[in-house]
Amino acid sequence: MIFGALVGLIAITAVPYGTVEAWWKAAFICAVFVICIVAIIETLVSRANRIAGGPVFLPMLTLTALAYLQTFSISADPFQTRFFALQLLALTAFLALLYRYAITERRLRVLVYMVLGVAVASAIFGILRQTTQHETGFILPLLKQNQGYGQFINKNHFAYLMEMAFGLGLGIILSGGIKRDRVMIYIALLFPIWTGLVLSNSRGGVLAMLAQIVVAALLLLSFQTFSVARSVALKALLIVILAGGVLAGTFWVGGDRLATNFEAATSEFDRDATSAGASRNEIWRASLKMFAAHPILGVGLGGYWIGITAHHEASGLMTPQEAHNDYLELLSSAGLIGFAIGIWFVIAVVRIIRKNLSADTGFTRAVRVGAVLGLTGAAAHSLVDFGLHIMINAVVFVTLIMLGTQITQNQS
Repeated sequence: MIFGALVGLIAITAVPYGTVEAWWKAAFICAVFVICIVAIIETLVSRANRIAGGPVFLPMLTLTALAYLQTFSISADPFQTRFFALQLLALTAFLALLYRYAITERRLRVLVYMVLGVAVASAIFGILRQTTQHETGFILPLLKQNQGYGQFINKNHFAYLMEMAFGLGLGIILSGGIKRDRVMIYIALLFPIWTGLVLSNSRGGVLAMLAQIVVAALLLLSFQTFSVARSVALKALLIVILAGGVLAGTFWVGGDRLATNFEAATSEFDRDATSAGASRNEIWRASLKMFAAHPILGVGLGGYWIGITAHHEASGLMTPQEAHNDYLELLSSAGLIGFAIGIWFVIAVVRIIRKNLSADTGFTRAVRVGAVLGLTGAAAHSLVDFGLHIMINAVVFVTLIMLGTQITQNQS
């Protein structure tokens, strides 16, 4: 029942614009804590004290504690910092519950199917909305024509979900962890995901997808993770075909809209691109100035939007709400201490995944590879965006972390 509730929560969280509004985020937090209460009761009744994943969620708990510390006269917005801490605590609890209850290969399959299913449903909804919407409101009342994609208000946030699911499915296919008669099923699932990603016209999403292909190629050449080919020549040929096919298909499907969007990318780094100072170049400069003013503990996690006003040299027509770079935002919002915690988290995840890749076989190893590619996409996209601030993307992100770091049992 508890595992079913966790899986169902992934699907529900994706519906209301990806859970971007504060009240939907609060509902997610409450739902996770209710599931935690039931899990505590179940643990006491069954006398099962198995707690896995400590090296992964311990840095998350530490960052949560830092956020609560910042609410005491450090944060530029104590309320938002406290709310950020609650969200991170809920995500940590969600991850811990997955470690506790998703301990078999069968349940890993269920999680994989749920992530792919949510992405497919979102992609199909986005394609239908793009081709048939003519006025504000398309099932969800706040969806405006020519704004966002799928159920998301921001097309880049939609791209996060697509690239994580695309990487997961691609890794499972390439690693040979499924039977040949099921390969076409996964390809059929990935096709609408890839189509939605390209049609969303997200530059960051396309670049993240290319980063996933590069990482897949490195794994293909460096490790015996993939069983589809043994000779170096055949592996190299597969890489060239894969990269060429994805690139050609991307620009063929994306067409002039995608090409024009990439041509406009130079304005994002032009200092004089806009009098409002809303280019990424200006936002990043202001974020670095803010970090220099608060180097140790930052301006408060969640308090970026207020702290940046003292350092953003612009007309004031547009005030950045985020840094459009999650790493830079962590540095400026949590200081060197918070950034060090982030590095601790990354090292812990990478070490466990490397160990699992060398020890696992079959479908479990394929899931590890897929999780690596999905996480790679989100990590690459986070260099230029903030999609992990959206709850469904954060939930899928921690789910991929669990899929890559979980120690499974053999029972069904």
